[in-house]
Amino acid sequence: MECMEENPSENERGLWKLFVDGSSYITGSGAGILLTSPNGWTLEYAMRFGFKATNNEAEWEALIAGLTIAKYLEVQKIEVSSDSQLVVGLKSGEYEVRENPMVKYLSHFQSLKSAFEVLKVLKVLRAKNARAHQLSKLTTTGELEKNQTVLVDYLDRPTISEVYVMDIDIPQEPNWMTPFINWLKNGILPEDPVEARKLVYRSNRFQLRDGILYKRSFYFPSLRCLTPLEADYALREVHEGICDNHMGDRTLFHKLLRQGYY
Repeated sequence: MECMEENPSENERGLWKLFVDGSSYITGSGAGILLTSPNGWTLEYAMRFGFKATNNEAEWEALIAGLTIAKYLEVQKIEVSSDSQLVVGLKSGEYEVRENPMVKYLSHFQSLKSAFEVLKVLKVLRAKNARAHQLSKLTTTGELEKNQTVLVDYLDRPTISEVYVMDIDIPQEPNWMTPFINWLKNGILPEDPVEARKLVYRSNRFQLRDGILYKRSFYFPSLRCLTPLEADYALREVHEGICDNHMGDRTLFHKLLRQGYY
């Protein structure tokens, strides 16, 4: 366990705190995530899995989900607390990776590390991880949908599973994103002065990162903007692959938001 100095070092300024826990029961499995900003703003997140997961797999899914949320919130410095001896041990190299799923999870974790300037993973007692544990247990009960204060999401397949990825390098026809990308990337505005003013005003709600357009959001991490082709694919995936029952348009739209798309 690390001892924190009275006067925080430069690395500890602006440090976010992430508590994660995964649970696996006969009734289901899921993850609990508690993310706190340096100024005390807290996000509670419960994720139910649509697949069978062991306790160790659930712990890894919780860690990866928490770091992914932090990444999209553009967190630079983060301290992760987990009560999983295996997860912390594998991360530190204390334990040797032998099982194939654990190899894939560790590789996925390593790929996320580069998104952060500072990333520390600590082993803590269950008592210090109590709220994240409560959130993970909540995902395995029928009370999850009744909770109005916790962000809820569903993961239909393991993070490490093979999924279809569209080739976004295929040339796209001009679409609704084209003017925003032209302006943010190349400083090019429409010839119509009225449309140009509208674009400059609206572009404050968007940002370009690594060539990908995102929409800023107050209630979600930055949302990745989709071309019409990508949007059609995402809608079909969410509607057919993730949801058991038919959903209305509004519910489907909010599901896409929770998946991080706009």
